[in-house]
Amino acid sequence: MPVILGYKTCHEQYDPVRLLEHAVLAEKCGFETLWTSDHFHPWAHTGASGGFAWVWMASAAERTRKMRIGTSVTAPILRYHPAIVAQAFATLAFTYPDRIFLGVGAGEALNESPLGYRWPSPKQRLEMLEEAIIIMRKLWTEEYVTFKGKYYCLKKANLYTKPPNPVKIIIAAGGPRAAELAGRLGDGVMVAGSIEAAKKLLRVFEDGARKAGRDPDLLEKVPEVMVSYSDDYEAALKSCRFWAGCMIPSFFNQDISDPREIESQGLSVTDDALAKKWIVATTGEEHIRRVREFVKAGFNHLELLSSSPNECKFIEFYGREVLPHLKE
Repeated sequence: MPVILGYKTCHEQYDPVRLLEHAVLAEKCGFETLWTSDHFHPWAHTGASGGFAWVWMASAAERTRKMRIGTSVTAPILRYHPAIVAQAFATLAFTYPDRIFLGVGAGEALNESPLGYRWPSPKQRLEMLEEAIIIMRKLWTEEYVTFKGKYYCLKKANLYTKPPNPVKIIIAAGGPRAAELAGRLGDGVMVAGSIEAAKKLLRVFEDGARKAGRDPDLLEKVPEVMVSYSDDYEAALKSCRFWAGCMIPSFFNQDISDPREIESQGLSVTDDALAKKWIVATTGEEHIRRVREFVKAGFNHLELLSSSPNECKFIEFYGREVLPHLKE
């Protein structure tokens, strides 16, 4: 099965109008899916943006022709009640049939704490995510749903505009428990990090699917592959520094939500650490070789996140020099 090639638009790094320009160009250059971040606060402060993903998705769907569009990722646990997520994505899927998917995850404090929510433990957030997935699927397929869970309740809730087909749910997995949940309940899994870490989580995901009586080969296996391209290696590396705060693991579990603090702490991340985390290269051959490692590992849908100095130049370069080879 040929690999699906996806492009990620990041509301943290660019304003919504710029992102629409990137989305249109990405489809023109051969990307097949469009992933978009869903955050309240960004991961950095200087030069950051903060558009609302769901509104932007409708605009992107209007301006593109065939691309499937979804979030990377929505946390349907606190600031979004899962029933409201279900309604929003039912509307998108009804308006743009077979073009909308939903990426979900257990969230980060920078998205929930600014709205006054108490930041739950990782275990509780995964339990909330599992309940949320059950609720959304019920609302997409059933009438007048009553549900009483540990965290959420519904009382004869009904979506009068349902999606023509249930929306695919891709579950982000930062650890083995989330990967198992994705195998058991998701239509796919999304992982980030090094190729070694991605392989480990992929095995857990596939084991979880098989134990649930599901064929993992029929599910989407998505690595978020972080890349940067320029003719100038140092410029390509420097452009990745916007994301340095994401490389500090504590920000994913602790109640830290101020982008100024995250950016400040990110200054401790060295250029060597950035170079190990990102695929920073100046040639098509090097990008092909390193991105193809994820395909060889068993992933079938690439989500390419670029932090290149010139994003339009990156999109055109990948469309011309890289994507055709990854399709082979």
